[in-house]
Amino acid sequence: MLEFVQNAGPVMIWLIVAGFVFCECAFIIGLFLPGDSLLLTAGLAMATTGHSAMSVWGLAVAAFIAAIVGNHVGYGIGVKMGDHVLAKQDGRYLNANNLHRVKHLMDRHGFFSVLIARWIPWVRTLCPLVAGAVGMDKRTFTVASVLGSLIWAPFLLLIGYYASTALEEYKWVLQWALRGMVVMLIAGTIVGIVGYRREMSKPNVTVDLED
Repeated sequence: MLEFVQNAGPVMIWLIVAGFVFCECAFIIGLFLPGDSLLLTAGLAMATTGHSAMSVWGLAVAAFIAAIVGNHVGYGIGVKMGDHVLAKQDGRYLNANNLHRVKHLMDRHGFFSVLIARWIPWVRTLCPLVAGAVGMDKRTFTVASVLGSLIWAPFLLLIGYYASTALEEYKWVLQWALRGMVVMLIAGTIVGIVGYRREMSKPNVTVDLED
């Protein structure tokens, strides 16, 4: 894994991280993806394998854009669904209770709910969908989405990078930490995909968000 990160060009790494972030913000599968762990691991990996600060900042910009675009795709899907959103009967995350909890969060906090959602994994994915479904003002959503994306994806990635850079003299510790984080990330992704397939196999139920 270390050799892959070291030998991979910046564009390849950008595509992997940005694609992961986009999916987490845009589609239901994002409910099951470890996005926070990916960003921290990517920052640590790039520091440990000698990528330049410019490359890391480029990745931060790519992740920032991917988060914004992903949010708007999720919002668009919500607009098409309208007030009646499909959920899963006895679903772990995509259930009526969680959709109503996100709706309640948006009713209470509006603009700030989109900012808060960035830091709550399953809410991060459902928030754009619900915002579109209930007709949240698109301009308000866009501004909140941009600010939320800025304080989430680049922040976590750069924290991973600069925290690792500050500990350069303990490279052996960083390398073992990176190996552990990569193992947990891969395991989390596999478990997430299995969980997603299990969730999608459950019967659909229609949730009226206006209830």
